[in-house]
Amino acid sequence: MNEKEMYILGIESSCDETSFSIVKNGRENIATVIASQIDIHKDYGGVVPEIASRNHVKNITIVLEECLEKANMKMEDIDAIAVTYGPGLIGSLLIGLEAAKTLSFLYHKPLIPVHHIAGHIYANSLVKELEFPLLAIVVSGGHTELIKMTDHYKFKKLGGTLDDAIGECYDKVARVMDLSYPGGPKLDKLATKGETTYKLPLPLKDDSYNFSFSGLKSAVINLVHNEEQRNREINKEDLAASFQKVAVESIIKKARKAIKEEEIKHVIVAGGVAASTGLRNAITQLGEEQKVDISFPPMKYCTDNAAMIAAAGYFAYKAGRVADLSLNSKSSDRLS
Repeated sequence: MNEKEMYILGIESSCDETSFSIVKNGRENIATVIASQIDIHKDYGGVVPEIASRNHVKNITIVLEECLEKANMKMEDIDAIAVTYGPGLIGSLLIGLEAAKTLSFLYHKPLIPVHHIAGHIYANSLVKELEFPLLAIVVSGGHTELIKMTDHYKFKKLGGTLDDAIGECYDKVARVMDLSYPGGPKLDKLATKGETTYKLPLPLKDDSYNFSFSGLKSAVINLVHNEEQRNREINKEDLAASFQKVAVESIIKKARKAIKEEEIKHVIVAGGVAASTGLRNAITQLGEEQKVDISFPPMKYCTDNAAMIAAAGYFAYKAGRVADLSLNSKSSDRLS
């Protein structure tokens, strides 16, 4: 029997992207529209929460209308509304959530709360069916976690960062190297041209599934300052390559342990740092070495977007995750 077609409208506004998407059955992206604020925040070297919120207010109805028009659909054609309720910038989250609650009330559609990290994980379902038991390597500006899944919407956190997230570390290292915002992708590109000539410490060499990147970040900052004091020029390509090698090695070491100990069949990568060439290459090699399936979301689904929220929303709905209009935003929340 064919699966009943279900169209989910996804809404994402956890940081500085205002995005709406319509996804069919959790796997087929019908239409996605993203209003990015990168150019607005570039002058500040990072996202300014108040400015982000103000621009979400300005963009929210425009992006919704454009998404419906792109899909050639009306709100009456939508079966349910999925929205990022957290974690993220509270002001930004509230704009998307209020839009979702208003649409849910006006059009009598179920309201599905989606954890931002669940969205990043389910971005992979837009390209490949998930196979369990699964290991999700979550790497973003705010998160570095290893999540085991034994079935849809069953998450078990094996470990996470004890301080800085890997994406935050990339951006801070990029800043000290005078790379313009957003610096992470620029650092990744430089790393492909450099040699690993700078010696940097491998953080948290223990048997846990946890990560720590603050020491690595500090080591790079100290190295740059020391070289400047000695009037020595930093080779940016080599420093980028040296930093990325250690950061990626930290992820691979813990992921390898999880694959072996948790009998993983499928490894997926989730979050903005999933776009990193260095990380993708290393995880691909890991998959070949451990003989497990590896999948990455396409580059367009690595950064924040509503397609991943709509995809996650479909599986959340199937798991009975529906909220009422008392749903509130959370700046931090555990994935469960």
